[in-house]
Amino acid sequence: MNKSSLTICHRWSFTVPILCYILFFIMIWTLSVPLKPNIRIEIPNDTPMELKRGVEDTFEIRMKNSNFNSDKNAEDNLLNEKNEYLINVNNKENINKDQTEILEDVFKKADKNKNGKLDTRELSEWIRMKIIEHITSAVSNNYGLFSLIDRNPKNGVVSWKEYHSYFLKKRGFSKKYVKNHDEKRHKGLERSLKEQIMRDKASWMEAARTNPDTLTVDEFLTFTHPESSATNQLALVDDLYDKFDRDGDELLTEDEFAILQTEGEEETVIVRQDEKERRSEFRKSIDLNGDGKADRRELLHYVAPQSPRHSEHEAEALLALADNDQDNMISLDEILAHPNLFLKSKMVDTARSFHDEF
Repeated sequence: MNKSSLTICHRWSFTVPILCYILFFIMIWTLSVPLKPNIRIEIPNDTPMELKRGVEDTFEIRMKNSNFNSDKNAEDNLLNEKNEYLINVNNKENINKDQTEILEDVFKKADKNKNGKLDTRELSEWIRMKIIEHITSAVSNNYGLFSLIDRNPKNGVVSWKEYHSYFLKKRGFSKKYVKNHDEKRHKGLERSLKEQIMRDKASWMEAARTNPDTLTVDEFLTFTHPESSATNQLALVDDLYDKFDRDGDELLTEDEFAILQTEGEEETVIVRQDEKERRSEFRKSIDLNGDGKADRRELLHYVAPQSPRHSEHEAEALLALADNDQDNMISLDEILAHPNLFLKSKMVDTARSFHDEF
């Protein structure tokens, strides 16, 4: 081999490794680029700084591009939270009002004769109107909310997994967290959310009559709005028959309803306490056709939340607790003196009041 050939060979022995190294470096750099996030998650400028940390798996920020936001218009027309389905005092109409302004506004609307006082009739009529609004909204929006959750798969029933995913997404958890969430340990959840899940699970089991793992559209209404559920109302009627219908003919008489009996080990004791009031209630609120007996239809009307008796009882209770000057009417000052009583009542927050009862 001549000298020229040796020089060329020697030169390539240095050049080839250098070129290989450069190509290898370029390849590594190029392959690393796709590993960086290519999705930009926008956070509002007014988001507190402590909420801006850990965006990918944050448990606090409601992600702008959640797949529930594609249904934002549909969701806005649905009820806010049972827990998440309730219409509470912080709805859109009241979001910028303080408690005093909310109570003042409700008082003015309920005071039909504008005399600065609410008597039992005005209070009862207002409460009944709010109850009817709530029940109507609950029933009419039930299918929309049911369809919103029935997604994976969309098969006409809502599974606990579908509901639980909805529950977490509504609270701003990322898709990644929801997908990998351990339902037994609930890692990363605050205690209040864990307690809410436990309460929801208990309500779910009561509503799931067909299959413990899924809810039909009617069972879903029982779960989210038990006070609006026909199934629950039928169960209440059955309870009335079990308690009062002593001859088992499925016709409740005035005597059966008014005269309570308790059975001891040796004898039956007749309890006549408040018999007069119970007879009056039977004639006024139960026996609609005045024949002295109440059938299932009349009892369904009696237990339904739209029945006037519920609003009347609520009005009487509020009056008894807040009527400081004993004039059988409630003034705005008396309402403002008991803010928590009225804010949690059906007069102001009908939905939450119902759900605290069930």
